[in-house]
Amino acid sequence: MARPAVRRRAAKPRAGRPTVADARRLEAAILEQATASFLRNGYAATSIEAIAKSCSVAKRTIYARWSGKPALFRASVERLVAQWLALSGEWEAAPTLEDALRQAADRIMAVALTPEAIALYRLLVAESARFPELPRMMQEAGAHSGVARIAALLQAAVARGECPSHDTVFASEQYMHLLLAGPQRRALGLGPAMGSAEGTVWRDNTIRLFLGGLNSLRLPSPPKQ
Repeated sequence: MARPAVRRRAAKPRAGRPTVADARRLEAAILEQATASFLRNGYAATSIEAIAKSCSVAKRTIYARWSGKPALFRASVERLVAQWLALSGEWEAAPTLEDALRQAADRIMAVALTPEAIALYRLLVAESARFPELPRMMQEAGAHSGVARIAALLQAAVARGECPSHDTVFASEQYMHLLLAGPQRRALGLGPAMGSAEGTVWRDNTIRLFLGGLNSLRLPSPPKQ
């Protein structure tokens, strides 16, 4: 008598290795959650364990990509800065220094006054005394690029004879302070929020004040290396 055929269960397909696209999506999701946590809770109160839990991954998944919280914070800042730099315009092509500074001011203020940028500024002010590495991480992530681009504008203007020779890095830092200090303070709640029309007046007055000072003072050039 023939024996009945034995039915074999179909083997479950094994989960394959994650694709490169999957790995990138996971990394982006972790960075997004980490950035939100740093900005919401601060550096000290943010933990790798909490980020891993919110992303439904093991802590070792995060440590496999970043060595620890400092590296994860730096990556979060780099992600924000990259997004902000993507908004930058090509103001170097403007016909005059005043036009270039005006275009630069519009872009810089649009980025620096976003809720994320204000939250990051608040975090640095609140925690840089306890964690002095935070400002350095910001600089390494590219946050100083705005000053460098303004300095390049000033160097080009000096070469054209549009303004006197001066320390362009020092001058560009002063321009950024003039442009952002007031609006940032008000965005932090130290005064009424600045509307669009007031922001335009602030921008134009800042540029006039800056150019007036630049043309009346001959700042010493940096020593040659």
